[in-house]
Amino acid sequence: MEKIGKYIGDLVYGANDGIITTFAVVAGVAGAELAPNVVIILGVSNLLADGFSMATSNYLARKSENDYQKAQSGENIEINNPIKNALATFVAFVIAGSIPLIPYILPIEKDIFLFATISTGVALFIVGSLRTRVSHVKWWVGGLEMLFVGTLAATVAYIIGDFLGKIIG
Repeated sequence: MEKIGKYIGDLVYGANDGIITTFAVVAGVAGAELAPNVVIILGVSNLLADGFSMATSNYLARKSENDYQKAQSGENIEINNPIKNALATFVAFVIAGSIPLIPYILPIEKDIFLFATISTGVALFIVGSLRTRVSHVKWWVGGLEMLFVGTLAATVAYIIGDFLGKIIG
């Protein structure tokens, strides 16, 4: 657990953002009442581009942190491994962020958005609960906390998609 604990921030950040941003695409498309194949196109594009963006941003942030510590102490120390931190963020983002897209890939004909919503909610709760294995927060509190944040983001995306769909469509 100690080794995972070292990257828990990167893993939680990547997984949480992966689930939420991908589901925001799903919710926006559903709100605008666009075709389900649009979810796959936009979802996968977002998943890979945003995952890469987050990983490179994490790399630069961690590298900057190392450089700052070196400048302050005058020693050649490395407080973290920017490449491993970035990789943890990317992998967590892509794996967890794929979950909202799975119902659109499966041969589900009805209520696809409902299945995506349920799978996303479960994923958010599980990721939130798992992060408590290396912290002192109760598992259900961590799960509900992440579920709440994800629900807010998805609601905003759905409302905006619905609004823009009515104006443009």
